[in-house]
Amino acid sequence: MSNKVSSCVAGREDALGHINERLDKVRELLRNPDFLESRGLSNEVNIRIFCYHPQDEMTIQHFVRQVMTDQTLPCHLLEQNLYQIFLKACEDKRILDKIPAMEEKKGKEQLQLQLEKGIPVQSYVNLICGDSLETGDVLLITGVGDVFPFMRIHKLLEALQPKIGNVPILVMYPGAFDGRHVKLFERLPANPYYRAFNVV
Repeated sequence: MSNKVSSCVAGREDALGHINERLDKVRELLRNPDFLESRGLSNEVNIRIFCYHPQDEMTIQHFVRQVMTDQTLPCHLLEQNLYQIFLKACEDKRILDKIPAMEEKKGKEQLQLQLEKGIPVQSYVNLICGDSLETGDVLLITGVGDVFPFMRIHKLLEALQPKIGNVPILVMYPGAFDGRHVKLFERLPANPYYRAFNVV
């Protein structure tokens, strides 16, 4: 696969433009046959990242509710909220109720390390891909900020790629993507990620 990437930078408002105008571009994308059928990518993965200011989270959630019930879209949107996926993974490991005590006893950093060891990224992939993905589906990933620091989007996307085939992925990302690195909340240390395209 090619490592060619377009960038999506969530920075100052003048760079992003008005959030509602930018979300209109997402609606257009969800009607675009080239995106829905993964055409014209030259073997590149069909992953789009929509970057937004963290303070626009409520607007994003409202938008997601709207598109999830939009019967006029020519695709089937499958939303996967990463925070809910994380909770389900913890339930499957029978540790969800133990997490508060684990954090109090060992601290946040040790808790994070223990959860990363106990719940590998492939567990999240299996939950996300549990329902068969079919032609016409679009995987909509939300909850990226809510699940931090227990799941990192760059690791998840790398693990998802072999599983999704030609199903497009749209990530709602509260941060910045400069074409080479994703940076959550526009301030945390950047993580390398190369295989994505920007929405706007």
